[in-house]
Amino acid sequence: MENIRPPAVAGMFYPDDPRRLRREVDRYLGQAGDGHPPPKAVIAPHAGYIYSGPVAASAYATLRPLRGRVKRVVLLGPAHRVYLRGLAAPSAAAFDTPLGRVPVDQAAVTALARDHPQVVVDDRPHAPEHSLEVQLPFLQEVLGDFELIPLVVGEATPGEVADVLEALWDGPETLIVISSDLSHYYDYDTARRLDRAASEAIERLDPDGLDREQACGRIPIQGLLEAARRHGLRAETVDLRNSGDTAGPRDQVVGYGAYLFY
Repeated sequence: MENIRPPAVAGMFYPDDPRRLRREVDRYLGQAGDGHPPPKAVIAPHAGYIYSGPVAASAYATLRPLRGRVKRVVLLGPAHRVYLRGLAAPSAAAFDTPLGRVPVDQAAVTALARDHPQVVVDDRPHAPEHSLEVQLPFLQEVLGDFELIPLVVGEATPGEVADVLEALWDGPETLIVISSDLSHYYDYDTARRLDRAASEAIERLDPDGLDREQACGRIPIQGLLEAARRHGLRAETVDLRNSGDTAGPRDQVVGYGAYLFY
């Protein structure tokens, strides 16, 4: 029997009914601005759609011109539930979502695990993890068909992440997506200050400008910033809000940012 990773948070973080999910994603995308050139890489948040969906859509709407051109998505997000040293790739042949099945680039996964000691093939971090899963319906809607290289990032150095990204960089057929929220559970004004500082560090491509308070996906972001500097990319903030702006109270908020790398 083929090994397929089923959805873990459908019906919780986003709708599990395909028609409702597609309507919701398309609504967020329709509300997002455009006018940005298609990026090589994006950073998008990964909370429940009611909270972070509008911000994530600000990044994903810029990918619509890449439909049919992007054939592979390298997707990195932090491990929230299972301790992990290094980066974990799945053994699964595909990831299922309510919108359909996304095939995994198994040849690339095999090569990564063979050539990079910081990469292990381990399904345990993937099984409950939401940080990668919530990005998939957006990617399916804007890109159509593509292969996926999904990597959960645990305890690793930015250099270890950057080296993996370098191995997968390739040309315009490959898109890189980093999944991360920003500050967690501060009051509204404190969160805005921390999130603005994080955004400025990202725009400077400054890995050392981020700390644990500013992004749960700090390590994959730092790896992308190192790789972006190697490739001469520039970063742009296209949306910066928090749950107090979208769908929650303002005494304890979670920050969300959308960033493009050209």
